[in-house]
Amino acid sequence: MKRSVLLGLFVTASMMASTSFADGKPADLCDANIQTIDNLKGQLSASPEKSQMAETSLSKAKALKAQGKIDDCVAETSQTLVELRKATGTNN
Repeated sequence: MKRSVLLGLFVTASMMASTSFADGKPADLCDANIQTIDNLKGQLSASPEKSQMAETSLSKAKALKAQGKIDDCVAETSQTLVELRKATGTNN
């Protein structure tokens, strides 16, 4: 009986700890993607339409982040990064 209770407490503590550690990662990814897009904008001066797309995406991503829609922010910025990297020939 004691082992079952201890095992249950251990499992519960592990599950709670894992969600709290994973909690900040999507927001960090959203912030990192926003910063990367901001940095790539400098390489897009020869392409006004790509530069405008980056600016529009940044505005949308920042608004989504402010609303707490972190997953949507990550999706928005990730798609924009793929398109911008194709345009600039950057693979990082």
